[in-house]
Amino acid sequence: MQTSRASSTALVLGAGLMGRLLAWQLARRGWRVTVHDAAAADATANLGGVAPGAAARVAAAMLAPLAESAITERNVVEMGRYALTRWPQLLAQLAQPVFFQQEGTLILWHRQDAAEARRFAELLRATGERVPQLPRMQALDAAGVHALEPGLEQRFAQGLYLPGEGQLDNRQLLAALLHELHALSVTLHWNSPRGPQDLSRPEDGPVDWVFDCRGLGARAQMQTLSGSGRSTHAALRGDGNSTHAAVRGVRGEVARVHAPEVKLTRPTRLIHPRYPIYIAPKQDNLYVIGATEIESDDMSPPSVRSTLELLSAAYAVHPGFGEGRIIEIAAHCRPALPDNLPEIRVTRGPGAPVMRINGLYRHGFMISPALLDAVLEIVEHGRHSLAEQLELRIAA
Repeated sequence: MQTSRASSTALVLGAGLMGRLLAWQLARRGWRVTVHDAAAADATANLGGVAPGAAARVAAAMLAPLAESAITERNVVEMGRYALTRWPQLLAQLAQPVFFQQEGTLILWHRQDAAEARRFAELLRATGERVPQLPRMQALDAAGVHALEPGLEQRFAQGLYLPGEGQLDNRQLLAALLHELHALSVTLHWNSPRGPQDLSRPEDGPVDWVFDCRGLGARAQMQTLSGSGRSTHAALRGDGNSTHAAVRGVRGEVARVHAPEVKLTRPTRLIHPRYPIYIAPKQDNLYVIGATEIESDDMSPPSVRSTLELLSAAYAVHPGFGEGRIIEIAAHCRPALPDNLPEIRVTRGPGAPVMRINGLYRHGFMISPALLDAVLEIVEHGRHSLAEQLELRIAA
């Protein structure tokens, strides 16, 4: 369906990362946009404009396609590579500054975990062969690690460096996007959950497109759509079968620590067979420390044991974390489909067509620019060329 920009209207459900990005870019293009979110307005205001229900609030926002290739598919790696170019362009359009860094990723391990590190390095080496456009992984000795991160004071005898990878500040970004929505006169309805049967209502007026970006909030609706249709990704594979669309939660736990004694300049990952962690340095001596993933949809706060393991692992990387101050410990569940790959699903009925964007899993910040541009190409030009190029699944 193709409509003129001047008369196009959009209803966006969910004011998380994907919902805000899409509402912002549609409004910049002249669309009249309305956003509904289940979060209360006062709770969102108290969190600096970040909706408390958004999974994007509890994230490190690392843009690390090669590092993530150890657990994901090539098309996600390609979307991450796309984002490394696209994010600076998007951030340049924002009125408020957002911390962005592209200093690469450092991978570390202790001597007893050398076998696990070799396995990890082989996975990354295989990705480098499949996606030669990615910068090459570099093996480091103790001197090489020290040259990159002098603050580690030669605590690690070996490491891997993945040049070109990046990160941004997730909460600064979410707040900056909300500022843009207000500036562009996007209509925002807080404390306004939309159920599976009432995506659009008469009071919304004429709507050309409904975009469902609710993540786990769309679980009931996605289950009713499971197994239907033929996908672009399936067509590219040639098997004709689309993936079952049930959404599940994958838990992530994050500590935000103010640690002036720690001097890390780039995202650092610690390989460990039981609790691998990442440490992402933000501005003003703030560090986001997280576990890579927990297969659970439990939304309760982190346990004492998992918090101790998380902080103990960070302390093992740099003892300066022992004198840090814990700003926040939080947990959230990221929306994932059974194959952990994202999906765009379009359904048409008597009303406006509905596009459901879901399954961003733990890669939300890394792949959202690719999904954003693929969606814009579909609704404004009726083309799927970017989706096909990135093997992004488009299901009907």
